[in-house]
Parts: sequence; C-alpha cells; structure tokens
Amino acid sequence: MDREQEDMQFLGFFGIYREASKIILSWRKVFAQITLTLILPLSFIFLAHMEVSDLLFSKIIHNEMAVDETRAGTPKYNKLSDILKHELVTFYLFKAAYFTFLLILSLLSTSAVVYTVACIYTSREVTFDKVMSVVPKVWKRLMLTFVCTFIFFLAYNIVAIFIFILLVLSLEPSKFIVAMYVLAILYFVGFIYMTMVWHLASVMTVLEDTCGIPAMIKSKALIKGKTGVSTIIFLKLNISFWLIQFAFKTLVVRGESLGMVNRVSYGIICLLLLFLLILFGLVIQTVIYLVCKSYHHENIDKSALSDHLDVYLGDYVPLKTKDVQLEQFDV
Repeated sequence: MDREQEDMQFLGFFGIYREASKIILSWRKVFAQITLTLILPLSFIFLAHMEVSDLLFSKIIHNEMAVDETRAGTPKYNKLSDILKHELVTFYLFKAAYFTFLLILSLLSTSAVVYTVACIYTSREVTFDKVMSVVPKVWKRLMLTFVCTFIFFLAYNIVAIFIFILLVLSLEPSKFIVAMYVLAILYFVGFIYMTMVWHLASVMTVLEDTCGIPAMIKSKALIKGKTGVSTIIFLKLNISFWLIQFAFKTLVVRGESLGMVNRVSYGIICLLLLFLLILFGLVIQTVIYLVCKSYHHENIDKSALSDHLDVYLGDYVPLKTKDVQLEQFDV
C-alpha cells in the first residue's frame, strides 16, 4: 500500500474499491492462503447449513403433520413422537454447532485479513505463517466486541418488536400499513448503520487497545464524516450477500427440478462468489478504517504500528491509542 495516509481521506466510493482490489491483487498469494484456510470453510459451512437445515426442518414438519393426524396414545403415535423429539434435538444441536463454527471462523478470518492489511500498510513483510501465528491471540478480543454487538442488536430487535406490537394494538388497518412501511425503512437504516459500526469496531479491536463497548463508541465517532460513502459500500455488500443467499436457496436448496448436475454447478458458483465477497468485504472495512482515520486527521504512526504487529518476539500487543492518534496532520 503505497498511498500516504493523509491522501486516503479523499478516497470516495470507487477509490475505496480500487484500493481494496489493489491490495488483494498485489498480495494475492497470502490472501489466497488465508481464503483457502479460513474464508472458504466459512463460506462452505454457511451454504451447507442452509441445505442441511432445510432437509432437517422438512422432516420435522412432515412428522409433526403425521403426529397431528394420528390418535394420541397409540403405538404409532408414540413412535412418531419419539422420532419427532429426536429430530428436534438433532436440529437444535446442529444449529448450535453451526453457529459455533461460524462464529469462530468469522472471527479468525477478520483477525487474519485486518492484520494482513495492517502489515501491508506499514510496509512490513507479511507471510501466511506469521498471520496465522497472531490470529489466535486476537480473536478473543474480537469475541468480546462481537458479544457486545450481539447484545445491542438483540436490544434493537426487541425494541422494534415492541413498537410493532404497539402499532398493531393502537392503529387502524389503513394507518397501520403506512406506519409499517415507515418502521421497516427506519429499521433497515438502523440495521445498516449498526453493521457499519460493528465492522469498524472489529478493525479497531485488532489494531488498537480497545474492544467491546469502548470500541463501538469510538467506531461510531470515527465513522462521522464518511457515513454516506460507508453506507453505500456496506449496503452494496449486504445486498450482494443477500442475493447470493437467495440464489443458493432458490437454485440449490429448492431447485430439485433443475437436476443434480445443475444444482451442484450453481452451488459451486455461489460458493465462489461468497468467499470472494467475504474477502473483499473484510479488506474494504479495513480500508474504510484508514480512510476515516485520515478524514479526522488522526495520523497513525507506522513505525509504532509496525512494532506492535511484530509477533515473533512475543505475544500480540495491540496498538495503543496514543500511537493511533499520535498527531494531527495538516491538510
């Protein structure tokens, strides 16, 4: 990354995309290794989960209907009930295992990509072995930030549901429809904004000595001034993710009529698109962090950052706040 930090504040929508693409292409070997080790399994687990969940859930629905149509107390009813209980336990255990592996791989992928981009930014030698040695020392901090973010998202959804119930109880049908459109728009805007704050806080967690709620507060302040550009970028990334998910559900999970060969082909295409999108998104969120730092004239001391990124001589040491905001540079 040969661009000076003070110049990064002028990067717009296309400039951030070009910078992220240039980073990936210039260091494609190490990013390819990270992708094959972490991001590809993450993508595969996400897509495979939809296929397996649909299969398990279909069996549960079928057996629930069979139980409802069978007289209680009969041997057939008891057998179907036992099968249904077993399938429900299997379904929930599968969900728990899925979310566990998904979370771990997500945190490891974020750690690896953010750390790699930071090494490139400081012109430090970066190798796959070096990246993988620091990743386990960072993901626990990312876990704390994720837990705090999860709590905020949970509270956000609870409030949205509470407002929805109030609207149902207090408004007439004609006014309710209008209110629902307004609520849906506000909810979507808030969701995208919280997603931006979360991703920026994740980068801060890797590079600075802050995590959890303090990282989210700093992220919220840092994103000001670049909210418009960041919103467009994260919105496009989220829409792309949803389109891939929709395509996989339509063409693979529920595409029996297309034939097995076509379903496998579409599945491979969706897998390729998904892991490329995840890699590109992780690099972009790191670039946005540097752009926001530059916009607020918070000059990152590259030598201090480089020292803190060195993991060969000891444990991972996060970048101190004073190093990140060492000086205000003039534009």
